[in-house]
Amino acid sequence: MKAAEYPCPLPGGAAAREYALTFDAAREKRVLIAPALFEEGHKLRRFTLEVMRRLDGAGIDCFLPDLPGCNESSQDLALIEPEDWRMALEAAARHFEATHILAIRGGGLVLPARLGGWHYAPVKGASLLKTMLRARIIAAREAGREETIDALMEQGLQMGIDLAGYSLSGEMLRQMGELLPGKQTGISVIEHELIGGSALWLRAEADEDAQQADALAAVIAIGLSA
Repeated sequence: MKAAEYPCPLPGGAAAREYALTFDAAREKRVLIAPALFEEGHKLRRFTLEVMRRLDGAGIDCFLPDLPGCNESSQDLALIEPEDWRMALEAAARHFEATHILAIRGGGLVLPARLGGWHYAPVKGASLLKTMLRARIIAAREAGREETIDALMEQGLQMGIDLAGYSLSGEMLRQMGELLPGKQTGISVIEHELIGGSALWLRAEADEDAQQADALAAVIAIGLSA
């Protein structure tokens, strides 16, 4: 596994260099990973890397790009909207000459248009937001404050909000709340039940599961060999 960079377009027509973790041996099959978003991205990162290791072992190149405002990105997440992430994935796909895409959870909400592939465990954008809002409400209650989802959303849409350590603009909240997993041509849905085991994104801490990584990588490898 190596770190690489890709040219990423930014709002207003600017561009930046963002990092990506890669297994790249210039092989024919090249899978771009659209990572899970927000707190789920943190919880599933180790799992995602283990899936990539298995794909590499199966002779498949794979690429995990940092999205603007996430991980090692120097961009301000509060200025980012979902379309910026879609454009970043399109740029990464071109740069790494991806032939397919594997979207994980919320990553499937910002798919680039031209790639076929797979969407693992689809989730609505509104569901991602509600999970983070509930976590904030619980933390506030433990600190002696009372907050509600409706009040937090109203505040967030007007002034932006911090959820689970992520600074989100009102426009990010509005757009994310409307995003649904699309039935995009060439994208096959992989339900979690096919992979088996308890959902890693529901666990309290970041975790991995070798059997789940084996299973997901096997679905991709078999699909690419068909």
